[in-house]
Amino acid sequence: MVKFALPKNSKINPGKYHRNSDGSKNLKKFKVYRWNPEDGKNPSIDIFEVNLDNCGPMVLDALIKIKNETDSTLTFRRSCREGVCGSCAMNIDGANTLACTKAIGDIKGDINVYPLPHMPVIKDLVANLSKLYKQYESIEPWMQSMKNGDIKEKKQSISERSKLDGLYECIMCACCSTSCPSYWWNGDKYLGPAVLLQAYRWIIDSRDNERKKRLKKVADELKLFRCHTIMNCTNACPKGLNPAKAIGSIKKMLVTEKIK
Repeated sequence: MVKFALPKNSKINPGKYHRNSDGSKNLKKFKVYRWNPEDGKNPSIDIFEVNLDNCGPMVLDALIKIKNETDSTLTFRRSCREGVCGSCAMNIDGANTLACTKAIGDIKGDINVYPLPHMPVIKDLVANLSKLYKQYESIEPWMQSMKNGDIKEKKQSISERSKLDGLYECIMCACCSTSCPSYWWNGDKYLGPAVLLQAYRWIIDSRDNERKKRLKKVADELKLFRCHTIMNCTNACPKGLNPAKAIGSIKKMLVTEKIK
């Protein structure tokens, strides 16, 4: 039987145990992934006991409390804390989600907090999303509606505008793409569900004049057709969007409109 082993420097070691010292009995253990590229050590899992009596209800509240009161070196992204910026995307309790909208009370037992999977880690819970942003840039996510110097306002009917519902709400948190096995193994070529959902958003915008060009941009066996409709992306989206449906719609358009 073939045996596989991780490189020595990637194996996760036990980390520090930070006990709560205020005598509270309403405690929750947070097991947090730690890695600092500057100290040359392997990743580790630090355990923090958090007093829930003086902590906000969300996982992000606990992480901020840990950083402010226990270990200021803990590194993670966060911004608005309203579930609309995507900054605090991470893997919590085994699922990709936003720390600012994941309730502590929804998780039984200890809470495991890791960075988004299958992405290079910059430090602790901060994943490197540079590749995803480059792919996002490649689909030209901006309005391209000028023709022959025409700069008049482009109006939409109610039905045309409604086609963008379920698409424009995407916050590019990368929860969907980093939950997709096809993106894990082919992320250098496959655009992934987040970028393809954004591509579809511009393809069907009635105000945009480059529909055919946009379709040609994604009409590639690897860029688009690496999607095998596993549906992890739709299950992972914290905004309740359906990237798999958007990808399927692009495939259908390529067939029915005979784009080459």
